[in-house]
Amino acid sequence: MYPFRRFQEWSRSTALIDWMESNNSHIFKINVPGYNKEDIKVQIEEGNVLSIRGEGIKEEKKENLVWHVAEREAFSGGGSEFLRRIELPENVKVDQVKAYVENGVLTVVVPKDTSSKSSKVRNVNITSKL
Repeated sequence: MYPFRRFQEWSRSTALIDWMESNNSHIFKINVPGYNKEDIKVQIEEGNVLSIRGEGIKEEKKENLVWHVAEREAFSGGGSEFLRRIELPENVKVDQVKAYVENGVLTVVVPKDTSSKSSKVRNVNITSKL
């Protein structure tokens, strides 16, 4: 499957993603400027969907301030949250996913399952009646 079809949530978020693949893993690098590790949730949903959510940061607006330009907030959808969901390939070890954040970049490493799988062909017994 073409990788871009795997993106389930595509938004104008500042959480831009790079997806790389090595012999042993899939590596995702996501821009998360201003987010601490406590503000980010990385989860595996529905069996093989990588969900990356940022919550909780917001510029405090004081009543005595006059805003002249608010580009950062307008682009990031309010600056308070983002959600990116990616359908992972079948040959990954979802129970061994690791993530870390450093210098405004979240790195998620999803190891590949390199063990040989049993054949996906399954014989179906044929009868005269259902």
